[in-house]
Parts: sequence; C-alpha cells; structure tokens
Amino acid sequence: MKIGYPCINLSLNCRSSSTFRLRSYSAERLISTVAGNLEGLQQILDFNADHGLFFFRLTSDLVPFASHPVCQYDWAAHFGEEFAEIGAFIRRHGMRISMHPDQFTLLNSPDERVLQNSIAELNYHARILDLLGLDECAKIQIHIGGVYGDKEAAINRFIQRYRQLPLNLRRRLVIENDERHYSLQDCLKISAQTGVPILFDVFHHSLLKHGESIPEALKLTAATWKSEDGIPLVDYSSQKPAARVGSHADSLHKDNFRKFLRSSRPLDFDLMLEIKDKEKSALMALQLASRDVRIQKGHRLSSAHTGGARAA
Repeated sequence: MKIGYPCINLSLNCRSSSTFRLRSYSAERLISTVAGNLEGLQQILDFNADHGLFFFRLTSDLVPFASHPVCQYDWAAHFGEEFAEIGAFIRRHGMRISMHPDQFTLLNSPDERVLQNSIAELNYHARILDLLGLDECAKIQIHIGGVYGDKEAAINRFIQRYRQLPLNLRRRLVIENDERHYSLQDCLKISAQTGVPILFDVFHHSLLKHGESIPEALKLTAATWKSEDGIPLVDYSSQKPAARVGSHADSLHKDNFRKFLRSSRPLDFDLMLEIKDKEKSALMALQLASRDVRIQKGHRLSSAHTGGARAA
C-alpha cells in the first residue's frame, strides 16, 4: 500500500499547476509556465520520496490549455527530456501516479462538442503519462457523468463511448463512484460490460450506496482490476463538520481512519487522501498505518508493477 495526496504540496513554496488566461496565450508564455510547473513537480516528488509518500496525483494544469485548439506548440517535443527524467525518478522510487480530469470531462454527454472536448482532454492526460514512460498502472480516473433525464440511456451511452475509445485511453481509464448519481452498483454494471476497473471512493460511498459495507465494496471493486492495472486505487476522505453534505474534511480524522484501515484488511490497495491539508494528512495517515504490513517501506520497486489486487 502506498499513501498519497493530490496535486498540491502546501509545505513547499512551489506549484506544478501555474497557469494563465487564455487571452494571454503565446508559445513563449506556455514554455515558461510549463518549465516552472515541471520544476515544481520535481520538488514535490523529491519531498514525497523523502517522506515515504509513494502515491501522487498529478495536476491537470501541468500544461495549460494543452487540449485547447489555441495550443499549437509542440510542448511534448520541447519538454520530452524533462518528462523522461521525471518519469525515471518516479520509477526509481517505486511511486504510483494518477490523474483526474475536471468535472467537464463527460464521456456520456449527449452534446457532441462536449464529447469531443472530453476526448481531447483525456488524450492530453494520457500523453503526459506516456511521456513520463509510465505503464498502465498509472491511471486516469473519471466519473460516469450526468444523468441527462434518463439514467439508463446515459449509462448505455457511456458504455458505447468507452468501447469506441482508442486502446491508449482505455488502458489508462478507471471509473469512480460518485455521491449523487452513480453508485458502486452502477459502476459495477458498467465494468461488467466494458472491463474498465473501478476506483472506489470511500467518502462518496458513504453518501450514496445500496447497503454494501466498506469491506464488501473493496472486494467488489478489487475484482475489476487486472494484473496489468496494478493493485486497486482507493480515494479516502470524510465529511467536513458543520459544512454542506459532500464537503471534504480539512484534516484527517484519526479514529475514523484507524477504523477504515482495520475494516479494509487484508486487501491491498494504493490510497489517495482527498483531504484539504494535503501532505499534512497524508503524513499523519502514514504514521497511523506505520505498523500495517501492507504499507510500502523505503524506496523499492512498486508492487503496482508486479501484480494485481491481492490480500496482504
């Protein structure tokens, strides 16, 4: 098991997600921004390696406007060497990497323009992971999308669209249960017809489920992962007190996290903490799980490259 956090490190005075306004676009602006973002990413990965955090979600803003028609510059060729060096660092330290496009990436949208924009965005994310030289254990997670007045039709549309995607995208994609429309059972239905792995979101499941316990849900989703996908990915958070239902907690709730670790045994998975204080909670979680036999210790080859879902 690797523990990680998404996109931003609040302890460092750097970012990998700097961007600019569309009207300010130029090749020169793009080059300088991406150069800074890649430098920031390397600093974050250095921090993670030093602190035993071997799972990280890359920001979608690493290359601003990369999927937009305005971006005609060959940024992949320009920064090919930098991506290769970062990828080598990731592999050397046995890190797991994922990405998560924004909520406007909707494969089941009835709007053809939204669909084409979504595919372009997925192509950009896959290109990043390919430039890093990462195998298909590096995943792109997406939600099923909207309901659009007919949930069954929306599910069928997702299945049809997924099947039409090129292999380089299908090998990367995983779907995630959400807290409003698409439960674990919906995701299982889609996975059964497409073979797409399911990333289990613990917090979303607490808000939308059909009676499945956490251990049962983890077993059901683990069964959708093949050996080439690596061990399953799981998102973890909890409700922020006295806030809108669905608001992620500001920091890790220690007792709840201990209960989750106990209930999840013996299944092995890589755990992304979607908690607002980022690396602070990830480090706390790592300490709380320090005696768990599933936790990756030290810098060694990732178990995600040597097998699928398994019991620890």
